[in-house]
Amino acid sequence: MKRPAAVLLVDDNPADLDLIREAFDKEQGITISAVSDGMEAVGFLRRQDKYAEAPIPDLVMLDLNLPKKDGRAVLTEIKSDPNLRRVPVVVFSTSEAQFDVGRSYELGANSYVRKPGNLPDFSATVRSIRDFWLGCACPPPRRNGE
Repeated sequence: MKRPAAVLLVDDNPADLDLIREAFDKEQGITISAVSDGMEAVGFLRRQDKYAEAPIPDLVMLDLNLPKKDGRAVLTEIKSDPNLRRVPVVVFSTSEAQFDVGRSYELGANSYVRKPGNLPDFSATVRSIRDFWLGCACPPPRRNGE
């Protein structure tokens, strides 16, 4: 039996968060958590303070342009932490800049997906990310039985 999946959304745009949640809502067994800045993302992932009971995500969808700590810095922290580096991170950004794409992969992103500008494509893209990462891809085993 497949274990329930946990997804962490890291984006400061409430409308994008709502649209992403909508695309995931059709799936049973997916727990979605969201934070709106890079500092909160790191606290969540490290299960600090108010996030002490937070689930370890099976997937992180990370925007690059975030307040307090940008997505590149968050990605660097995730991929340099031995307890987090195996968590798949999809950079989901409006940036088409080749520098951002290349730098994201250099920092350890598992994929880089550009946010489409229209609602049907945005929803279809999120569903494709969901279907691949939570349906087709084999997740890394959880550490310490988590």
